[in-house]
Amino acid sequence: MKRSCGIYATGIISAHLLIIGIALLVAQVFPTLFEKRLKSNIVLKNGSDVFKAWENPPPPVYIQFFFFNVTNSEDILQGKKPSVTQVGPYTYREYRPRVNVTFLENGTKVAALSPKTFVFQPDMSAGDPEIDQVTTVNIPAVTVMELTKSSFTSLVIFFMMNVYGVEVFATHTVHELLWGFKDPLLSKLHYVKPEVDEYFGLMYKKNGTSDGDFVFKSGEDDYKDFGKIFTWNGQSTLKWWSSNESNMINGTDGSTFHPLISKDELLYIFAADLCRSIYIAFEKDVEVKGIPAYRFAPPSEVLAAPEKNPSNAGFCVPSGACLGAGVLKVSVCRNDAPVVVSFPHFFQADQKYIDAIEGMHPNKEDHETYLDVNPLTGFPVRGCKRAQLNIILDKYDAFPQTKLLNQTIFPIMFINESVIIDDKSAQNIRTLLLIATIVTNFPLIIVGLGVLMLCILIILLLRARQQKKATTRDDMVYTQVAEKQEENCKSNHKENSQSKMVSFISMTQIEH
Repeated sequence: MKRSCGIYATGIISAHLLIIGIALLVAQVFPTLFEKRLKSNIVLKNGSDVFKAWENPPPPVYIQFFFFNVTNSEDILQGKKPSVTQVGPYTYREYRPRVNVTFLENGTKVAALSPKTFVFQPDMSAGDPEIDQVTTVNIPAVTVMELTKSSFTSLVIFFMMNVYGVEVFATHTVHELLWGFKDPLLSKLHYVKPEVDEYFGLMYKKNGTSDGDFVFKSGEDDYKDFGKIFTWNGQSTLKWWSSNESNMINGTDGSTFHPLISKDELLYIFAADLCRSIYIAFEKDVEVKGIPAYRFAPPSEVLAAPEKNPSNAGFCVPSGACLGAGVLKVSVCRNDAPVVVSFPHFFQADQKYIDAIEGMHPNKEDHETYLDVNPLTGFPVRGCKRAQLNIILDKYDAFPQTKLLNQTIFPIMFINESVIIDDKSAQNIRTLLLIATIVTNFPLIIVGLGVLMLCILIILLLRARQQKKATTRDDMVYTQVAEKQEENCKSNHKENSQSKMVSFISMTQIEH
């Protein structure tokens, strides 16, 4: 009786577990609940862990500077092909906490500044930036020649350059090129136009300063808006380019993205140093410190020529004045200086730019920009931002020293800004992913228990059947033995009767 009750109970439990598990699996209840909770938690709320990580990012950021040292400056002035050698890296630790954080519009938006501070890392560098020297294009001189080429002022500039010995190429220490030096030509112009700064450096006034005033969306209204830029320097759009599409401020600043990212979407990033928004597309699956991630990288269409990507026509200023693929002229946001940006070594650019400079060796591994993002949380776990600064070197009629120059997009230096998630943050994400796996697979666990109980039920039924057969055989054996005993009893009774009869006969006298 007890055995039968156990079998029935096992069967009922198994059926209920299977029905409930399959129903939950089909309805996707637990994944839906987890996603809803995730969306509500990954929001910029004061005091939350997400906000703390956003305000003071824990992973260390390093920026490496590589310079192109010119080895044949005199030959270039004679119209020959430039030859350069790569020098570096010179590595700096980058600190970028967010300050002046203010919540706006009931917490739906957050205003903040992101000042960057750079600290030199000698153990991660190839030399001493205050000692190592680099010969490169004299950017202040070329910029002044470009700005005055069509005016009477060009004669004055030509005279000043001759008097003070200003050349098309100049040699400075790496530290001077990065953080600034007093330029003789700019110093003389400063007397005439005080608004002209007499100092020049590629990173001049950028140590301890911000890229601008940002207002971000918190993600409170829509999880897909998490970290998106609402305004930059008080503007919701740019004003430099020649189309509304090109002037759009799209996406985040690259440090955060919304959760639940799919492989088929494009991630937009506004890059203030590039003066535009770009997008990155899924490339492949990767793993970083045990965390699964999607690698996103800019496809070639981002800097493609308008013939291949018509939407890039808006980045030609003035309208129609376009360069080739892989390069972007940013003079409009660089005080009209003839500055061009590209990927390092003209990666993904037209071959003509690569062939024009001896020493260019583009390759995907060293020169691609990419970002590895955990798709569930949207947190970047590793990234490399790589960009090259170039200057347009051209001939100017008013400056005889340039009369033999071939128009060239001349590489000056490139940066490699890299980050990888720290161990503590990686452990937190791995824990979250484990919880997500358990929660979202809970219906499968229930189904598995149901299947296990079903197996137990089958085993119990088989054992019960075997025991029933064994009992039947025992009953049959008992019956046969009883019959034989009964026969023996009858036989014995008969023998006893005969024995008594013989005894009786033997006791009777025989009469003659």
